[in-house]
Amino acid sequence: MAEHKIALNWVRGDAPFTYETYPRNHTIAFKNGAPVTFSSAPAYKGDPARGDPEDLLVAALSSCHMLSFLAIASKKKVSVESYEDDAVGFLENDGGKLWMTRVILRPKVVCSADAAHLAEIHHLAHAACFIANSVKTSVSIEPR
Repeated sequence: MAEHKIALNWVRGDAPFTYETYPRNHTIAFKNGAPVTFSSAPAYKGDPARGDPEDLLVAALSSCHMLSFLAIASKKKVSVESYEDDAVGFLENDGGKLWMTRVILRPKVVCSADAAHLAEIHHLAHAACFIANSVKTSVSIEPR
């Protein structure tokens, strides 16, 4: 078993504590590194220049898929030159409950594998991604 810890910090500062005015910006430090500022989504009065929890979920799914893909490709002796992803997540209302219903990963991979082999590696990577295995969000892969 492995533990994964973060340090989150939020301070109100001088702003009044009302829904309209309290600050949404907060910092998160990963692995005792430098804190990074995040916010809420702009729809919830957050800073549009900052990542938000929904972005972090999409990023975690994309990163986990990529890392699983690279591990499987290397074990199959497929040489990967580059990997890009333009992933998108959808926050939707399902019966009055907002949740990230689906995430689409759109990886673009430059490698030595043909299309069929590439599709197989993506399938295996999706099955191996423990972040995707941890959420009820539908995660689909649409290679570019």
